[in-house]
Amino acid sequence: MKKFLLSLFLTTILSYVYAESINIIQAPDATKRISPAQTDAILSYHSSVANAKKSVVNIATTSTVTVSNKQFSFMFNDPFFKDFFKNSPFSQPQKQKSTSLGSGVIISSNGYIITNNHVVNGADEIIVTLSNSDKEYKAKVIGLDSKTDLAVIKIEEKNLKAITFANSDNLQEGDVVFALGNPFGIGSTITQGIISALDKSGVMPNQYANFIQTDASINPGNSGGALIDSRGALVGINSAILSRSGDNNGIGFAIPSNTVKKIAASLVTNGKIERGYLGVNIDDLTSELKEIYTNKEGALITTVEENSAADKAKLKMGDLVIKIDNKFIKNANELRSTIGDKNPNDKIIITYERSNKIYTTSVKLDKLDGDTITKKASSDGDIIEGLTLENITDPAKYNLPKNIKGVLVTKVSEDSAGEKAGFRVGDIIIQVGENTINSIDELKTVVKKAPKNKKPVYISRGGFITILVIQ
Repeated sequence: MKKFLLSLFLTTILSYVYAESINIIQAPDATKRISPAQTDAILSYHSSVANAKKSVVNIATTSTVTVSNKQFSFMFNDPFFKDFFKNSPFSQPQKQKSTSLGSGVIISSNGYIITNNHVVNGADEIIVTLSNSDKEYKAKVIGLDSKTDLAVIKIEEKNLKAITFANSDNLQEGDVVFALGNPFGIGSTITQGIISALDKSGVMPNQYANFIQTDASINPGNSGGALIDSRGALVGINSAILSRSGDNNGIGFAIPSNTVKKIAASLVTNGKIERGYLGVNIDDLTSELKEIYTNKEGALITTVEENSAADKAKLKMGDLVIKIDNKFIKNANELRSTIGDKNPNDKIIITYERSNKIYTTSVKLDKLDGDTITKKASSDGDIIEGLTLENITDPAKYNLPKNIKGVLVTKVSEDSAGEKAGFRVGDIIIQVGENTINSIDELKTVVKKAPKNKKPVYISRGGFITILVIQ
């Protein structure tokens, strides 16, 4: 009983902290639809759109990219010219500044902004401009989630106009919607359309969100902007278009507001997303397979990872998952989303079909590695200025030795302290002073506690140990 009361108390406190942190405004559910057929009035959504526009911002990012001299590559591959031009600047990849534009939506009056992960991920600098001002704000990344293509950034400003959230579970095909953003960098723009379809899956690989499909034009620069209903309430965050040429073909996709709210809350509170992990590869039933199984809907297990949660629960290749707890599973994407909504260590009941018989099993979920899902990029730069770092959770991914320990440098910003100290992409930080480094958290602790004078940093570069000096 004491544990239950303590858990209830902590849950209440955390909920209060979260509400204070981002202060999301929820619109009342609206299920009533009205007809615009009035002879003495002009149908207009001006007031709804004008209010929502105040919450939509422009995002400009700057990144450093490395460009090779392709026009001379035929010479550098020749042994003679390779030696001759070995120290020539033409033989070296050149660093260039790359800029891009996107949009974002203010979700809290104290400066939290939701946008797409692909808009801000990897950016050296993020500049936010409000819709009603020319003032520019430098934003910091609070958290990224590539699996839903969402990110939260923050600017230092108060009393901002936060968007009102709609309940995306109440959306219906045919509802009128508007896409707000900054396409092509021409300024705040509004396009109108309807909801063409709901719960669209398979739009992007490895996604944990079912999309809203709309014919409202979502053009380059609209990414991260708002999709609103006729009241001006947020129903989704614009994310992608279906196009081979890059032009808008009337098929755009937005991440539902309920998903946005959940991801934003976790990113603000924890800086990352933690998801349950079953440890299986899955697929949909084909028409041929439906003739073999009694159930015609479900997620087919194609492989089971050794020592995973699924393996421990005795699930096998060929099992058809038809229910998680009391929720029926229609397809592979629904199972992926359902497990992704669970927390690590959650216990679930899986109902599955094997050899035309129905079985149930209890499963305690593993943790999907957070470092592969999200990185709190702003904290990396605070450790050693200009360095983007990553924990080495899968050495094989980078062709590294199996037992390598340390922190991988994945990006070095131009003209930063890290670049001036001599760091390169691919370096592995293994020791600072006399302290061995195994993770980003360890590196941060060591650097923070170390004296402010110069200190040696031991790195592994191409299999050799090099010592750099940082302040």
